[in-house]
Amino acid sequence: MELSVIIVSFNVREYLAEALTSVIAASGSVDSEIIVVDNCSSDGSDEMVALQFKDVILIRNDKNIGFGAACNIGIQSSSGRYILILNPDTFVQPDAITAALGFMEQHPEAGAAGARMVDGNGTFLPESKRGFPSPHASLFRFTGLGKIFPHSSFFNAYYLGHLPDNMTCRADILTGAFMLIRREALEKAGLFDTSFFMYGEDIDLSWRLVRAGYTNYYVAEARITHFKGKSTAEDDILRIRRFYEAMIIFAGKHLRKSWQLPVKAGVKVMLALRLIASSFRQMVKKISPVVKKG
Repeated sequence: MELSVIIVSFNVREYLAEALTSVIAASGSVDSEIIVVDNCSSDGSDEMVALQFKDVILIRNDKNIGFGAACNIGIQSSSGRYILILNPDTFVQPDAITAALGFMEQHPEAGAAGARMVDGNGTFLPESKRGFPSPHASLFRFTGLGKIFPHSSFFNAYYLGHLPDNMTCRADILTGAFMLIRREALEKAGLFDTSFFMYGEDIDLSWRLVRAGYTNYYVAEARITHFKGKSTAEDDILRIRRFYEAMIIFAGKHLRKSWQLPVKAGVKVMLALRLIASSFRQMVKKISPVVKKG
């Protein structure tokens, strides 16, 4: 089999239906299978797949085990030469899959390929192509200097801002919203690290593919729409905590030891500030109706 599409779903029923419809159309000429791994949704997502998409392989988890762990279950149940990790809140353009597969066939050194993503308004999403999140690249990204100098290879190395979004290029880091992986490369680099519950697992795997001797690419001709955040909707404080905890795990795995302590300390400070800000916003939301009534 040529292609296995793995979609991890959690409470995004309507978006999942659109994603499946688009990926079925886009993969129609390819010998492929589609596997949905449902992380114990409560909105009837699994029932919808079973009733409306009978050719889709459905795996039901009895609890939410996280994105990476669920992807691994799907991968282990698949048989394709290529594996496409796809978010359920995406719409795949008709030629996206064939463009990405064609590129991989022409570039045997490629471990994985990513797509040109736009949001629901058609705005390009810079996380489509990223460089290695080194301490200085991450610092410029989180302090906003990357936005001030969006086309700088120095200040915006995190998003490879010096490379136009309509040009296919090397990109060390790809996003799990659309990540086409060569199976033999995945077998060499290893599956997703389940230490990451959500966030960071795609960055970690991308970098392990590079360290395994492969090159990752951003393929501009592969186009999708990513309705960003719909597949990760959850409590704001929990989301923030998981995001920064993932950064700490990544730093411990991939940064030089001399950088690990200061980076982890910096991340913990940013986490504390974000949690304080989020708690304040939630408090304001709660008291605003009371103030208006008064």
